[in-house]
Amino acid sequence: MHTVDPWVALADPTRRGLLARLAAEPNSVTELAKDLPMSRPGVSQHLKILLDAGLVDVRKHGRQRIYIARPNELAALRAELDSLWSKALSNFKNIAENTTDKEEP
Repeated sequence: MHTVDPWVALADPTRRGLLARLAAEPNSVTELAKDLPMSRPGVSQHLKILLDAGLVDVRKHGRQRIYIARPNELAALRAELDSLWSKALSNFKNIAENTTDKEEP
């Protein structure tokens, strides 16, 4: 069980950026922090939230910890978002069709 809701974890733009980078390729905190205006401990705190949300995994490689995105968890979020999007489009279609029917003389 995850201790952080994945959607809450992704509410922060820094964490979304980190996750996007990790989806492209696994990386260490040091590599991730190079391009960010924050310290390695700050990046580590964001990564811990992503880890607690189940969106990333961490592996030890020598003395480094390498973070990697979890594709299955990302797919689950996408499926949830796709479902919401489909429902919204369906509702919009129903409203549009009902509005058009009522406007005709």
